[in-house]
Amino acid sequence: MMAGNYNEDSIKSLSWNEHIRLRPGMYIGKLGDGASHDDGIYVLTKEILDNAVDEFIMGFGKKIEITIKDQKVSVRDYGRGIPLGKVVDCVSKINTGAKYDSEVFKKTVGLNGVGSKAVNALSSHFLCQSVREGKTRYAEFADGELIKESKEEKIDARNGTLVNFIPDEKIFGNYHFITEYIENLLWNYAFLNTGLSIYFNGQRYYAENGLLDLLTKYINGTELVYPIIHINENDFEFALTHSHNQYGEDYYSFVNGTHTTQGGTHQGAFREAVVKTIREFYKKDFEASDIRSSIVAAISIKIQEPVFESQTKTKLGSQHTEPNGPTVRNYINDIVKKHLDDYLHKNPETSEALLRKILQSEKERKDLASIKKIAKESVKKASLYNKKLRDCRLHYNSNDERKLETTLFITEGDSASGSITKSRDVNTQAVFSLKGKPLNSYGMSKKVVYENEEFNLLQSALNIEEDLENLRYNNIVIATDADVDGMHIRLLLITFFLQFFPDLVRYGHLYILQTPLFRVRNKSKTMYCYSDEEKQEAMRELGAKPEITRFKGLGEISPDEFKHFIGRSMRLDPVILKSTANIGEMLTFYMGKNTPERQNFIIDNLRVELDFVEN
Repeated sequence: MMAGNYNEDSIKSLSWNEHIRLRPGMYIGKLGDGASHDDGIYVLTKEILDNAVDEFIMGFGKKIEITIKDQKVSVRDYGRGIPLGKVVDCVSKINTGAKYDSEVFKKTVGLNGVGSKAVNALSSHFLCQSVREGKTRYAEFADGELIKESKEEKIDARNGTLVNFIPDEKIFGNYHFITEYIENLLWNYAFLNTGLSIYFNGQRYYAENGLLDLLTKYINGTELVYPIIHINENDFEFALTHSHNQYGEDYYSFVNGTHTTQGGTHQGAFREAVVKTIREFYKKDFEASDIRSSIVAAISIKIQEPVFESQTKTKLGSQHTEPNGPTVRNYINDIVKKHLDDYLHKNPETSEALLRKILQSEKERKDLASIKKIAKESVKKASLYNKKLRDCRLHYNSNDERKLETTLFITEGDSASGSITKSRDVNTQAVFSLKGKPLNSYGMSKKVVYENEEFNLLQSALNIEEDLENLRYNNIVIATDADVDGMHIRLLLITFFLQFFPDLVRYGHLYILQTPLFRVRNKSKTMYCYSDEEKQEAMRELGAKPEITRFKGLGEISPDEFKHFIGRSMRLDPVILKSTANIGEMLTFYMGKNTPERQNFIIDNLRVELDFVEN
């Protein structure tokens, strides 16, 4: 078959903003509607905030103000301000900006000069105003096209830059901002930049003790093996402890103030350095997994001209701290060895407690060894990839640009899993089918993960036995019926993840799929409704006694219909673990023995629900 004509007319040149709008994934990762912490609207917000924080890092401006109302984002810093004659160029010309001058911006975040341009191109409205030495200038854009540019004018205001933008609904769809995601982002900025005050809708975010404050906040209420060790030397800072009754490793890693959620060379170097230092201190060749089991650590390094593995800066690829400088590995190893070894010598209570923890982890690992072997055989016998799991072609641990879209739907029953399987995108969406209700794993040891067939197969499907580094899917979506049994299954699965894999929840990988409760249609139009309110509105719109169907379960939704609910317009409710949440206390309250407090909680919330229905 002949292909289309290939000639001079086939060659097209795109303007800078057209290219960004046509291929947004190259610049901001995935799009999304705001349900996920790594959706595009948060990347846009972060790009502008990075520029504001960079001014503070360079010693200019100790205050940043951010407001988000409806869909409009406003960021005002009090740094030096963009040179007035370059306001338009800095936000609309690729490869233009001061970030290319390493003498002006050293060890900062936004080094590629693309961030603000991407925000501009992907916003329906974008305004940038600069104030310098009593003078100001601003420029307004729509879809990246300049629509208004002011002349230089006098102004009575402090130096700095103001950026307003509205993410374009034509690109991001019906999006919404989730406050908790913004708050977590701002707390990280505050922890990593001692002395910086950030005001979000009037609330102040400020920290005095760097990563010590970060770790203290994020492990609030967790029982620790020993007090947090906090070290800060030159361009590297870390805080470290081990927790009781927690599995795996938990790291908060940062480069030049940005959260590297996928780690990178700095996190790998730190993990190696901790193991090496502890082995040498105790003069014993412990297994690395025994040393790092239950570790909770925060690390931050500043690097000149860092190299990231993506535009969204989630993983560091740099091998050196600066051009012709020491390697990241050697630099971190030297600091960790010197300070951690010194601390353990000076604090025998800590060194003794750590030793007991390592020996306990060693015993648990050996006790689990035989169970793990049997469990792996069970996975093979169960034909995981043929019966339980309908896998997708791409995975989160791949280098494909669509990896952020990789999704595993966890559902119950053959009919529901069959509908999703037939409707899914086979490139990025996989389906795991549960057999009945999962076990209530509250208070159980990790042995149950291997001894329980469903948990063992689910763990294997996700590829999270050791840690999250090789997580197979970015989004884990619980897809159960919207009835009492479905709600119970959701709660049991959330308990499983919080009990044994809390980082999977903490890092925003877990979601609940929302599917319609009603289908309202007439001969000319069909509307799907997710609540009674939406149903009533649909009935008013369609009029004349439309046909109304109440979906009792996912299995009742045909594959052709299901395509609408797991595609671009998919509605996901994120399972958000607030930074102040105590997992142990939370699980005890909801999943432990029945208590008067829980009874009162249920009664009070039931009253609220009844009042809502009656009104």
